[in-house]
Amino acid sequence: MGGIMKACEKRPVSSDQMMAIVSYVENQIQNTTKREISTNEIGEMVMQQLKGIDEVAYVRFASVYRQFKDVNSFMEELQDMLKK
Repeated sequence: MGGIMKACEKRPVSSDQMMAIVSYVENQIQNTTKREISTNEIGEMVMQQLKGIDEVAYVRFASVYRQFKDVNSFMEELQDMLKK
């Protein structure tokens, strides 16, 4: 939730929407048959949800989560997002 809150700071995303993301991720984890879920999978689930709510929050979260090595890798992510 902390990472989601930081990504959504000063964005038009309500606390209810942020809690809905957390609930969605928790439900996905509880409904899986896997014994372990990697942090990568959790981060991807969060990013998928943020992308549908607020693209700026998505980019903020992705920039920290994916630890872009340079501006080019960051730009590639933005270009992929614009294509979709």
